Amino acid sequence: MTADTPLDRLDDDDYPAYTMGRAAEMLGTTPAFLRALGEARLITPLRSEGGHRRYSRYQLRIAARAREMVDQGTAIEAACRIIILEDQLEEARRINDALRRSELGSGQKADV
Repeated sequence: MTADTPLDRLDDDDYPAYTMGRAAEMLGTTPAFLRALGEARLITPLRSEGGHRRYSRYQLRIAARAREMVDQGTAIEAACRIIILEDQLEEARRINDALRRSELGSGQKADV
């Protein structure tokens, strides 16, 4: 099997494999909840040729995080903003760690 076969998409976290109805069912929520996450710009589903929303496994994990927060009483807009900020912080930390490793590899002293 090569990387271009349809079966390889089964392992692709970014492949938009799930319809809105199936995604909502998997999350135990409603399609309206998923639409609200899109309106808050937490997730942007891809669209099929017919214009239907399609979600990836990665997007469903993010939606599940939002659902947990909403279930605990956080407003949906606030939950989305918190998740976005958490992800931005994690990315900044990864970049900083990579920069520190590259500085150490080039013989420079790391400031802690």
